Amino acid sequence: MIRVSEERFEEMVDDALDTIPEEFARRMVNVVVLVRDRNEEQPTLLGQYVGVALTERTFDHTGYLPDAIFVYKEALEDFCATEEELADEVRVTVLHEVGHYFGMSERQLHQLGWG
Repeated sequence: MIRVSEERFEEMVDDALDTIPEEFARRMVNVVVLVRDRNEEQPTLLGQYVGVALTERTFDHTGYLPDAIFVYKEALEDFCATEEELADEVRVTVLHEVGHYFGMSERQLHQLGWG
């Protein structure tokens, strides 16, 4: 287990988002990335995508609140032993949830090493 400041953790999340290729980042509209301590229903969950994946949207998908990607700080900290390991796991978690936004399955994400 490792603990870092909120600022350092948000920096890790920002660094992970910066690794998303530009052609994908441009398509990320009406989605927010939020840091929370834990998921109340599943406290060990590292991240979560809440919304309708791009591949499942219809032509009239308008008027909805933004989709959300949650990154759970304390759960990730509990999972890691070093700051370097935490930064890597944050990156994997962010990319995993972004993958869900783009409609990727768990199987596809694991094949890419984002599982």
